Amino acid sequence: MLVSTRGRYALRVMLELAQHGRDCYTALSSIASEQGISGKYLESIISTLSKGGLVEGVRGKGGGYRLTRPPEDYSVGEILRLAEGSLAGSCRTRPLWERLDALICGYLDQVTLADLLSAPGSDSSPC
Repeated sequence: MLVSTRGRYALRVMLELAQHGRDCYTALSSIASEQGISGKYLESIISTLSKGGLVEGVRGKGGGYRLTRPPEDYSVGEILRLAEGSLAGSCRTRPLWERLDALICGYLDQVTLADLLSAPGSDSSPC
């Protein structure tokens, strides 16, 4: 699994929303400011997360985005696959990349947002 800036930012956005809890909506401007992500780029990422059913949004005053499930129900692998897709291409080395992708995905599927939130040093902003 290739993890680009888009995937890292998607994970940071999900962690930001997890920190705020599922009872309140967080404005895009607040997420952008807190995470140092441009508003335009954040809109693209949040759109992908929303279409994938990982977050839900409300427009208007008091609106924003929140998680659709508890943090322990999201795996890092799920988030990154949605943002990035698969590393496996189509060439003679494809079996190598598919096996590597399976190993990486297997590990990432075992790590949840809740795990990251409770990890030592998680008081600082996610990066």
